This record gives sequence, C-alpha cells and structure tokens, in this order.
Amino acid sequence: MGLRELTSHWVEGTPRLGFNEIGAGPPVVFLHGIGGNRMSWTDQQMAVSDMCTAISWDARGYGQSDDYRGPLDFSDFGDDLARLLDARGIGKAHLVGLSMGARILMDFFPRYRDRVATLTLCDCFFSYATALSPEKQREFVELRQKPLKEGKSPVDLAPALIDSLVGPNCSEAARDLLYQSLVDIHVESYLKTIEASITYDASGSLEDFDAPVQLIFGEHDKLTPPSIGETMLEKIPDAQMAVIEDAGHLSNMEQPNAFNTIIIAFLRRHLGRATFT
Repeated sequence: MGLRELTSHWVEGTPRLGFNEIGAGPPVVFLHGIGGNRMSWTDQQMAVSDMCTAISWDARGYGQSDDYRGPLDFSDFGDDLARLLDARGIGKAHLVGLSMGARILMDFFPRYRDRVATLTLCDCFFSYATALSPEKQREFVELRQKPLKEGKSPVDLAPALIDSLVGPNCSEAARDLLYQSLVDIHVESYLKTIEASITYDASGSLEDFDAPVQLIFGEHDKLTPPSIGETMLEKIPDAQMAVIEDAGHLSNMEQPNAFNTIIIAFLRRHLGRATFT
C-alpha cells in the first residue's frame, strides 16, 4: 500500500463495517460523530499518514457500513471497534473520537483497556443527563429526531443542524463536508443512535482511565462547550486539554490545521505505545 494512498477496506461479519486506511507505522483509528462518516477525518488521516497507519471507519449504520436489525445497544459500537482492531491485527491503537466517536471510546475503554494506547476525546459529553443542561438535552433531540419523525428528509434537517453546531466563522468547505455527511445518513440507524445516546453515561469510569488522554474542544462549541472538558480534565488522571480558537462542535473540520497540530504533537509523544500484533 502506498504511503499516501487512501484505500477502502471491509470488516466482514454482522454488520459489515467499512473503513479507509492510509500510511504506515503505529495504528491510529478515528471515530466520527453522530452526523458524520469516515470522510469526516480525511484531513487528519492525511496529516498523520507519514508517521502512522491512519484508519477511519463508518460506524454501524453509517456510510458504507451495513445497517442492522433491532435496537442499538450503545456498547455495540465498542464491540465493533474491537472487531476492526482484530481484523487489522492491531494489538493497541491510538484512538481519536469526536462527539459520538468520543462517547464510543469512553464506553470502549473500561471493557477493552488493553487495546488502548492513547485516547483523544474531542467536543463530547460524558453523560447526557448531567453534562448537558435540560435545554441542551431538548435541543439535542429535537434538532436531530423531530424533523425525521415528522417525515422530513435529511436534506431538510441539515441547514438548521449545521447552524447549531459550527462556529460563527466556519468555512464554506467545512459546511459543505458536514452537509454531505448529514444528507448521507441512514435515517433509521441515525434515529436508533439518538435513542441510545439519551441514556449514555460514562461519568463513573473517567477516574479509572489510565492511558494518556488528550481533550480537544472548540472555543464556540455550543453543544459541548469547553466547560465540559474542564470537568473531564479534573476527573481523568493523565489528561491534558486544548481549546481550538474560532471553532464550534466540529473542531477537526472547522480548524483542521490547529487540530492537526495538537494531535500530531500528542501522538509523537506516545507513538511507541501502539502496536500491531
């Protein structure tokens, strides 16, 4: 595989999972948010591919990954991540997640801590009930769920949702990338993910995280403001935090250069912790 060649792969099983991969070296896996897909991380994959094997997936029910029968148990995502690591022969990986992706990692760590080299948790909440105000809880559900249950399409949903997420000076390129990922959502799987997120709570396990943790929050993130990160910083033993100026909730897409600088510096300090089997 060429160092700069982004290639598509599959993890067989139920559901089948799609992922992109580029580069060589210690493995780093990127997990997208609730309205994203593997393409949300292209800038980051390209940025680290000269020192890492950079992988981004489509979570179950997203992008080119399969939908699934029945309700979603949020822990299903973590089990799928373990399947991906196994399929690629990865012992320990650097794991980077934004929003829902970060919540997957906070659920994954207590059950699969021996697979985690480092965690980068971005623009996220650790408990739906306690980290978000009642107003933000209502907004989270109503902006995402209500229009679709009323028969509207993802195209109808996208503009208001984008405005609620990005910072005031978000580029048109970032808006276009987010718009496309929202238009491409699998509606039924997306609704299942919202339902599973409403009961999410990882607050009881943060004190037990014994891997290095990088927290990243956007200065203008209205859904998960930096104050949530400050609370996480107090709870997680080996954590550091960066706030990206002039970014909202999609900090990696809104300010990719600043985001990439942070993760590259963090990964370089810990590269040897990630291994293939």
